[in-house]
Amino acid sequence: MGIISGTLSAIISGVTFCFCSASASLCSAWCGNDKPSTSPPSAKSGRMRSVVLLGFSIIVALSFQYGLGPNVSQLQWSYFIDAWTQSCENDNPELVKVCSGNAGVYRASSAAFFFFVIFGLAALCKPTANRDAWPAKYALYCLLCAGTCFIPNDPIFMPIYLWVARIGSVFFVLLQQIILVDVAYNWNESWIEKADKAEIDEGTGKGKKWLGAILFSCFVLNAGSLVAIILLYVHFGGCQSNDAFISITLVGSIIATIVQLTMSETGSLLTSASMTAYVTYLCGSAVSKNPNAVCNPKLGETSVGNIVVGLMFVFISLMWTGFSYTNDKRLGGSTTAAPEASVEDAEEGKPVGGVVVNEDADANETNESSDTTSPKSFNNSWKLNAVMALVCCWYAMTLTGWGSIDKRGDISNPDAGDVSMWMLIVSQWIALLLYLWTLIAPSLFPDRDFS
Repeated sequence: MGIISGTLSAIISGVTFCFCSASASLCSAWCGNDKPSTSPPSAKSGRMRSVVLLGFSIIVALSFQYGLGPNVSQLQWSYFIDAWTQSCENDNPELVKVCSGNAGVYRASSAAFFFFVIFGLAALCKPTANRDAWPAKYALYCLLCAGTCFIPNDPIFMPIYLWVARIGSVFFVLLQQIILVDVAYNWNESWIEKADKAEIDEGTGKGKKWLGAILFSCFVLNAGSLVAIILLYVHFGGCQSNDAFISITLVGSIIATIVQLTMSETGSLLTSASMTAYVTYLCGSAVSKNPNAVCNPKLGETSVGNIVVGLMFVFISLMWTGFSYTNDKRLGGSTTAAPEASVEDAEEGKPVGGVVVNEDADANETNESSDTTSPKSFNNSWKLNAVMALVCCWYAMTLTGWGSIDKRGDISNPDAGDVSMWMLIVSQWIALLLYLWTLIAPSLFPDRDFS
């Protein structure tokens, strides 16, 4: 007993020291003298470290879901067993294991969720805080995650965090569709602007290469989408639900393209092609998450190869979601500096960007203030953390089938399930309806500005 007591005391002392050190480092980063925003590390480094932490939390969640959760009864520790199996009462022991695994996902996800919420508030108060003290932040997340292991499921994780994650995931789904429609429009506008710029800077006819690139991209996206739809009919057809999803995808894409060509003044063929490719991807993702093995040939035996491939696919897709949706441009930021004012602008009395220096004293004050003023990319740090918090909700629901313990996939297909399938197909319908609305709204309400 003396040895055990001494070991526990040493562990508690070490954890306490680590927690205090991490807290002191974080407080110093938040409250101490701030480095100039132009000094390294940049805002991008904070984003990359946030994505790394997200990836680590996904690994922990998968480890809890398929490692610790289903085997918690073998630990011979009654408190730990009761904490992880609470609210999982069921006559079927396999469903109890699934429920305990889901509870493990909620623990890892909730720790990451609260981490990003806390540091989102910190970034709102001090924009450059997102780049500082990352070793301490990693340590703090590990301590949060370890602490959740000793908290009973009821009520913190089930039902409170379960419903927080569900609501957050719905917001993330809506955000996804808005961002994707905006990206589709911006892609076309960007290449049109480059074509116009080439015509002005390089001479007449030089912009045709960009217009040709637009037409080529349209052909590739539409042809690829058509081939994908045919393959979906071949491999996933034969079931009423799958056939309906694939047919709606085909018909909806055709309708959107026809409306864009005949009724809309704001749409473009490249935007329609991009949306066709996106909704086809969503359809493929939806039918591949059908938990019915008759309708989904992807559901196979739980061999080691299938398990590794399935888990790696889920991990990479979730990591890509976190990385792509925290891009500074998607958060409304810009990495470019404000343009300098031209002589013509000054002579014509136009507003001049940048800092105007009238006196030597003003110059000194300006130089001092410029060191502490955060560029727009840092001002978006709180948005990055907010999106990361929503991604944590999303991956928790993706891995647990939105909290269900039946009608879902297995370890080789951890993201399969009825609810996951329907959420993806509903996301597709939202994207199509949103795109159609952007096409017809300017004609229905000509007095409003939809730019």
